[in-house]
Amino acid sequence: MVKSFASAILGAAAVLAIIAGAARAADDIESRVGVCAACHGQNGVPATSATPTIWGQQANYLYKELHDYHSGDRSNPIMSPIVKTFSLEDLRKVANYFAAKAWPAHEGAPAAGASPEKITMCRACHGQNFEGGAPAPRLAGLSYEYLAAAMNGFADGHRTNNLDMPGFMKALTDKERDAMARYLAGL
Repeated sequence: MVKSFASAILGAAAVLAIIAGAARAADDIESRVGVCAACHGQNGVPATSATPTIWGQQANYLYKELHDYHSGDRSNPIMSPIVKTFSLEDLRKVANYFAAKAWPAHEGAPAAGASPEKITMCRACHGQNFEGGAPAPRLAGLSYEYLAAAMNGFADGHRTNNLDMPGFMKALTDKERDAMARYLAGL
């Protein structure tokens, strides 16, 4: 009887240790991503319109971008050094952490207006409502400034961490990219 009681206590202690370890691991990611709030916002609304919204963004896309900063396929003086402090396994946890958050409401976003003609090609990857999905990120509701910079970065060859986007963006005029960025920001 004493032996089974001791075994039960040891078993319960082992289960509690496993649960506590898992909670610490989750807390660790949560505490480590605290630095992200300085630019990406405390409640998901970025500090500037040049910074992308990451709360509620597609996990696969977030992981790809983090991986690209980690490997050097994409470079940014702020993001690259921060991301390199994480392991690839932790980057997956970071991507999942932010993807699980709700997409924030952006106050004062302009109305979408009429859909630009050439934006139809974007639906194949970014979804019918531009809310993303494998393999592409959500575009609806990102800021005009961020969208325009990303599109122009692909078009002018400064952003190269995607095989398809440079060709798509180079095929558009500056005016077409601008109209698309304004429309998507208003969704």
